[in-house]
Amino acid sequence: MKRQKRDRSSTLFNRGFRAGLDGKSRDTCPVSTTDLRSHWMSGWREGREAHWDGMDGVSAIQLNPALH
Repeated sequence: MKRQKRDRSSTLFNRGFRAGLDGKSRDTCPVSTTDLRSHWMSGWREGREAHWDGMDGVSAIQLNPALH
């Protein structure tokens, strides 16, 4: 059975969200392409906001259900 590939932009958003939630710097972005980098950075921004609001674990998953 073939597995369907996920959309690259949503994957990058989720990875950026996790990085922001963990308090990592935005300089750790693994993407150099401008359009894909914007997806990672928007996820990172939302993750940082959740981190600053004290959300962690289950409360962060409520913000972004794609994390589980």
